[in-house]
Amino acid sequence: MRKVLLFSVLLVIGLAASQYLESLLGDTQLARESVRILTMIMLAFIMIHVGYEFEIDRSRLGSYGFDYLVAATAAAFPWILCAVYFAFAFFDSSLWGSYDTWTAALLAGRFAAPTSAGVLFSMLAAAGLSATWFFRKVRILAIFDDLDTVLLMIPLKMLIVGLRWQLGVIIVIMVVQLWLAWKFLHKIRIPISWPWVMTYAVGIAFVSEVIYKASKGINDVVPIHIEVLLPAFVLGCMMARPAGHDPHTDDAREGHQEGPESPQEQRVTTIVSAAFMVLVGLSMPLVALGDASWQTIGWHVVIVTALANLGKMFPLFVYRKEAHWKERLAICIGMWPRGEVGAGVLIISLGYGIGGTMVTVAALSLALNILLTGVFIIMVKRLLGSVPRIAAHA
Repeated sequence: MRKVLLFSVLLVIGLAASQYLESLLGDTQLARESVRILTMIMLAFIMIHVGYEFEIDRSRLGSYGFDYLVAATAAAFPWILCAVYFAFAFFDSSLWGSYDTWTAALLAGRFAAPTSAGVLFSMLAAAGLSATWFFRKVRILAIFDDLDTVLLMIPLKMLIVGLRWQLGVIIVIMVVQLWLAWKFLHKIRIPISWPWVMTYAVGIAFVSEVIYKASKGINDVVPIHIEVLLPAFVLGCMMARPAGHDPHTDDAREGHQEGPESPQEQRVTTIVSAAFMVLVGLSMPLVALGDASWQTIGWHVVIVTALANLGKMFPLFVYRKEAHWKERLAICIGMWPRGEVGAGVLIISLGYGIGGTMVTVAALSLALNILLTGVFIIMVKRLLGSVPRIAAHA
């Protein structure tokens, strides 16, 4: 658990430093833009490895459809709960019927939905849980969760800016990527050592940024923003494994095979994950209290955090034939961590002019959830460790 503790400390350092970027570096916009780009690169690196280990049992496609529906609840329920709370807690009752009120509340509440795949996978691997049934299931759910979050942002943007062709382009690009992952799963033979994976990550971030900047030049209201999470994951899915190589065997996990599981590759992955934790913390926007007291803000933060995590609890009531209730509860808690995706939604909210105490509460809630990530992982490990042996999954 030392890695989990280390990653948690690095998150705290990044969160604290995010509030002093301006005084430390002078040009806040340049500093935050640099942090955003570096975060994209590190996330892409992590997600390529996640895709590389991803498996699809083509004889059980129906179960993946059910997983997608479960992940959809994890994306939608926290959003709905937090949006309703924001609308009723931060707007006068005379404005509850206003279109603008609900648009602002829905946008601010969107941060609560996405599970941070990069943070989650790094922490779970550090805790030694990557070989469990829990990890395989939560990996699928977290990826679907983030996919749903990106998809649900499209109708939300439509509420704000109306129907735009750029949103249709984003949907088409996402569908094509998913088809590529399915069609060429572990069939494309390209180098898989860490320098190459880092090169791929930089390339994915660069292409995503070029598309974003070019489309923003055409229309700065609705630019085409392709999140690196999905293309990086898809590339990892398409990467062929060396002959006789299986990343899920005991030898692979102990670093006895060539590839991403070798000792050198694992050290680099740990360094990248550590840097990613700092960058996620640095991505947090500046906190402004306004006229509200710390006590009032604190209560709002606790309530919003509780609602966001409550919305992730649906997996507890499903997978009854597959897992013990402690494993199902562990999945719910494993979906609690937030990170770069939620921070990105907050930044989008600021870009659309949504601000004030509501966004401050959202930002602090996100920060609190990030700070508790290590605690969540410890809870997960203890739950899994107490599962009766007869019910445990290899």
